[in-house]
Amino acid sequence: MRIELACFSPRGLALGRRLREALAPGGNEVGLTRCGAGGEALADWTRRNFAAARALVFIGAAGIAVRAVAPFLRSKLDDPAVLAVDDAGRFVIPLLSGHFGGANDLARRLARELGAAAAITTATDANGIFALDQWAARRGYPVRNPAGFKNASARLLAGEAVGLACAFPLAGRLPPGHLPAGEGDCHLRIALTLPIRPEPGQVVPPAAVLGLGCRKGTPAGDIRAAFERLCRGAGICPEAVGGVCSLDLKRDEPGVREFAEGLGLPFTTFTPAELAGVEGEYAGSAFVRKVAGVDNVCERAAALGAGGGRPLAGKTVFPGLTLALAERELRLDFREAGEDRPWD
Repeated sequence: MRIELACFSPRGLALGRRLREALAPGGNEVGLTRCGAGGEALADWTRRNFAAARALVFIGAAGIAVRAVAPFLRSKLDDPAVLAVDDAGRFVIPLLSGHFGGANDLARRLARELGAAAAITTATDANGIFALDQWAARRGYPVRNPAGFKNASARLLAGEAVGLACAFPLAGRLPPGHLPAGEGDCHLRIALTLPIRPEPGQVVPPAAVLGLGCRKGTPAGDIRAAFERLCRGAGICPEAVGGVCSLDLKRDEPGVREFAEGLGLPFTTFTPAELAGVEGEYAGSAFVRKVAGVDNVCERAAALGAGGGRPLAGKTVFPGLTLALAERELRLDFREAGEDRPWD
């Protein structure tokens, strides 16, 4: 992920270089900027990086960070992680997006590097309570309805149990304080489907795969509109889709690539022989076989991309394209490894 560091003094600059070197080997893109006297204006730096970076680290007073980001705040689901580190390297303070944005975990990581104290104030962390939203963030799973997570945390902090409806098989047990629940009495849910009521906080594992076949030159906007209609019709959260698959003939199709990149999804293609080898019954077309070398692209591509997983939405025809959804097999494990949250 992209992490941007801002510093304001020679001592802060030296500390920033140390943090940049520590974070970069993990595959992160880490930037370091001297702001203030002789450097970029802090307001300009914040404006430039707030929407683009996954985390902003201010090496200086926490008040400076608060004032800098205040004009750009949007929501828990959209704001990046924001942290402050004093330039003596004694304290690391997550200020925003502790769970959803991963600021708490980043604070722990920076504190370990510096031998500092991570000043984490989130109630669930302070009381050693499992937080499903933080668990989801660590796995890169999207979430819906942040208010639902807040309500569930309040119940847990009050010593009450919460109902968790989970659509996936589990490895191990539920977290402490969480009881199996049905759709009608849950406080939290983990599912690919749209909720029947808006109250629960929802984790949406990106376990669905979109299979796509299209006419040459189909615009990305048309694909996006059809995709949204497909999800609504099937009752599937758009966030549940973790990849796009098609025929190798479409590998360089501009509209398809733009569509996938716009959603931040990997785009995978298969040969006609690979698609033809997928077991199952599919709605075949002689015309498609003549043009593409295989009788059905969208359903076969979705199934192959999902490792043979079950269909979520069969072949659906839109002007100039066909779409289908399949689900990868997924087993969830709530046990947290490592020193940050050992419970089992």
